[in-house]
Amino acid sequence: MNDVLQMYEWIWSLVFAALLLAGLATRFWLASRQVRHVATHRHAVPSPFDRTITLSAHQKAADYTIAKLRVGLIDAALAAAILVGWTLMGGLNALNQWLIGWMGQGLHQQLALLVAFVAVGGLLELPLTWYRVFRLEERFGFNRMTPKLWIMDGLKGIGVGLVIGLPVAAVVIWLMESAGPYWWLWAWAVWMGFNLLLLVLYPTVIAPLFNQFKPLDDDALKTRIEQLMQRCGFSAKGLFVMDGSKRSAHANAYFTGFGPSKRVVFFDTLLQQLSPAEIDAVLAHELGHFRHRHIIKRIGMMFAISLLGFALLGWLSAQIWFYSGLGVTPSFTGSNSALALILFLSVVPLATFFITPLMSQLSRQHEFEADAYAMAHADGKDLASALLKLYQDNASTLTPDPLYVKFYYSHPPASERLARMPV
Repeated sequence: MNDVLQMYEWIWSLVFAALLLAGLATRFWLASRQVRHVATHRHAVPSPFDRTITLSAHQKAADYTIAKLRVGLIDAALAAAILVGWTLMGGLNALNQWLIGWMGQGLHQQLALLVAFVAVGGLLELPLTWYRVFRLEERFGFNRMTPKLWIMDGLKGIGVGLVIGLPVAAVVIWLMESAGPYWWLWAWAVWMGFNLLLLVLYPTVIAPLFNQFKPLDDDALKTRIEQLMQRCGFSAKGLFVMDGSKRSAHANAYFTGFGPSKRVVFFDTLLQQLSPAEIDAVLAHELGHFRHRHIIKRIGMMFAISLLGFALLGWLSAQIWFYSGLGVTPSFTGSNSALALILFLSVVPLATFFITPLMSQLSRQHEFEADAYAMAHADGKDLASALLKLYQDNASTLTPDPLYVKFYYSHPPASERLARMPV
């Protein structure tokens, strides 16, 4: 029996290492392709855009893209090193044993392990997070966040995580230990209910903790938007402007909420950069996502994938090799629920990374459908000009590597989107 267990442990350790190395190698390979492709085309604006995008703006986008990629590679390497430290090098096992020795076993220790794991991981990644905001974004003129605001956002995020996340984690752990062999089905139902509740509460309870949302006070624009929504058969609880410029120069607009709590939110930076007709076109694109039920489809997909995930967790959590193969000694007298959750959530992304191209392709198809809807309900030329402004203002490269696009891009590149629009 011990020989069989050791064989399973060895195979699982090997699978884990292979997934980790394959994912890291794929990330580095794709990033290197993207860097080379963007750098090669840095010196000239591509012909479809040479009359609307300046060379300096094109070069800024290229430099920004390359800089983000390089930081992203450091982040990927750091995340891989941290994961190995937690697993094969025994970090998680040491933390768990220390907490058991200090607190004893029970739900309180399980929750403490989850909190400590997240806290240590956050602290290890903090320097790179700071660099992104105050060096990378600052260098390209996008950051408007002060150190004080950055700290306050972090503290608020921790508070929200503790207030919302801990009770849900406690319920899931309790179900793992008390609800029998099909605990994962009950835990899945709780998790889905929690996510649906967040869709309702986020716009009115959570988001206002971080940003100010004021009703749109431009009467002419408000009337124009309401007429568009009426033509599209759409209703929302309100039109709001968010103080996005407090943190970043990037612009955006989005729908948030679910059911009766839906609202339209514009970044103040977007209203400053686009004309009323262009705002109409951007909003029509977002309405297209609702008309084609993209949000509902994604929620349904999330339901199905998470159900499979909980079922897999239900099986893996009962296998000794699942723990020991990742450098953790499970308890034979107490609970291993928090350990199972941490290991599962750490390892599953290594496998799901390889289905990224499928999810990206689906997302790009949804964007094309939303673009087509926008052109049917607004002027396609306004949509094209709005997209060009947003690409330029957000320093999005116009010359991405085609393979990188197929793997990662959730939105089609500018050349593909604008090729379907009137010029």
